[in-house]
Amino acid sequence: MQDHRIAVPDEAIADLRDRLARTRWPADPAGLGWDRGAPPAHVRALAERWRDGYDWRAWEARLNAWPQVVTEIDGTRIHAAHVRSPEPGALPLVLSHGWPGSIAEFLDVAGPLTDPRAHGGDPADAFHLVMPSLPGFAWSGPTPDTGWTPRRMANAFATLMERLGYDRFGAQGGDWGSAISRWLGHDHPERVVGVHINMLSGAFPREDDGSLAGEERARWERAQRFLADGQGYYAIQSTRPMTLAYGLTDSPAGQLAWVAEKFEDWTDRPLEPDLVLTQASIPWFTGTAGSSAQIYLEHARAGGRGAVIEVEVPVGVAVFPQEITPPIRRFAHGLNIVHWSEMPRGGHFAAMEEPELFVEDVRAFFRPLR
Repeated sequence: MQDHRIAVPDEAIADLRDRLARTRWPADPAGLGWDRGAPPAHVRALAERWRDGYDWRAWEARLNAWPQVVTEIDGTRIHAAHVRSPEPGALPLVLSHGWPGSIAEFLDVAGPLTDPRAHGGDPADAFHLVMPSLPGFAWSGPTPDTGWTPRRMANAFATLMERLGYDRFGAQGGDWGSAISRWLGHDHPERVVGVHINMLSGAFPREDDGSLAGEERARWERAQRFLADGQGYYAIQSTRPMTLAYGLTDSPAGQLAWVAEKFEDWTDRPLEPDLVLTQASIPWFTGTAGSSAQIYLEHARAGGRGAVIEVEVPVGVAVFPQEITPPIRRFAHGLNIVHWSEMPRGGHFAAMEEPELFVEDVRAFFRPLR
């Protein structure tokens, strides 16, 4: 286990700005907006900000305010931020992000979770936070071998928690972090006190069974729209991620467009542009656009798509209304659900969009499990 500090070379920042200045932009003769993907006007405005106004060093300093470690587990490098609470009775909690995210998703929730006393909360709700970069992502990437499914990542994170001295802990995640957290609860029930997730995919019928009405029907229809029109990224990343990797690794505008569409389409309200640029900068500077996409292929080839991850430890589900496929509770199979929250607003990137709602629900779920 070694201490780590993020330090992007000045030359890499200069190279990024030079590449952005030489971008070849696609035509948009019809001005179609978002109907066929990220529109050039939107991406170009973000790219101009990335080149001339965005300050990576400021965001790098925010991330470096967290103590960080790197270690080798199961043959690959694992990076994590490790923020201990000042409260002696704090519960260890591993926060797992997803794609196209990073640990930067947790910048606004780490303080309230680790030090509730300083943020107007109850110190009894404090957590020691471990926020790993997923294998293949950011400073945990690229991986030297294949086979990094969400389940293998979960087992690596269990080892990470052990090395950090945590025998008993909670797990929380959205997107791929949801699957990782559930696998932690499935494979390590003697250590995991509970699993809190803010995404539960697949909790709806594939066909209209005739019983859906009202809000259930609306959620099923939203899921059907996503399955029909929103999964282009999933198709390529679960089948030919290496072919995609060349464009994303060589062109910062390509990398930006690929992720900016998701931060627009999967949210309830626009995110701060510099936060989107930070999420684009991390895979760009670490060269992990291609390796982070591999999780889709690994998951598909392992037969994971559509499979139920059974979890016997307590599970909490926070449903944010603009989630890409909001779950229907009676179709949430295989989980010991003891906590279900319907949020008033927010989307797929809950910790970034609605940090206060996110923090309060995590606290509420784990409160009786400490």
